Amino acid sequence: QVQLVESGGGLVQPGGSLRLSCAASGFTFSIYIVSWARQAPGKQRECVATFSLGGITTYVDSVKGRFTVSRDNAKNTVYLEMNSLKPEDTATYYCFVPDISGWGQGTQDTVSS
Repeated sequence: QVQLVESGGGLVQPGGSLRLSCAASGFTFSIYIVSWARQAPGKQRECVATFSLGGITTYVDSVKGRFTVSRDNAKNTVYLEMNSLKPEDTATYYCFVPDISGWGQGTQDTVSS
């Protein structure tokens, strides 16, 4: 059974940083592309970062230069380092595996002074 468990969200001031983690289980983590998405209140869920098998990372324009996605296959975990946070980054963040259905519960990130 595929499980994705996100953690690390919280309340942070503008300009601050957060590091999100997503622990995966129930499948062979190392052979899949993994991504992070977010959903702000009243908005559609959007993919913000992807870590491909070749080590290639891609980001939505709004987070480029501020967010970094990484993975540790030995720990079946994917991370999202978020720096220079802005109020518009406030959302629930989810990790997902594009080739496998299912979502975790997400982790709430609020950027506010």
